[in-house]
Amino acid sequence: MKVWVENRMIYLELSDGRILGFPADRFKLLKAASDSQLQEVKLELKGHALRWENLDEDLTVQGILEGKFQLPLEPST
Repeated sequence: MKVWVENRMIYLELSDGRILGFPADRFKLLKAASDSQLQEVKLELKGHALRWENLDEDLTVQGILEGKFQLPLEPST
């Protein structure tokens, strides 16, 4: 598994080869984070969680797969 950030989108490559992406702005702490802070994401718990140490934010991969976001998707302009 792999995690990376591009243009405020967070991408996960899963063990089965799928790539999943979601906007950072779907989570309160990530929405307020700078681009450089978002880049500091790490995989934890054997690939089951995303961790931003500098923001004290943790997200589970399972929660992301289930669509458990804190904030609604904002319409594109």
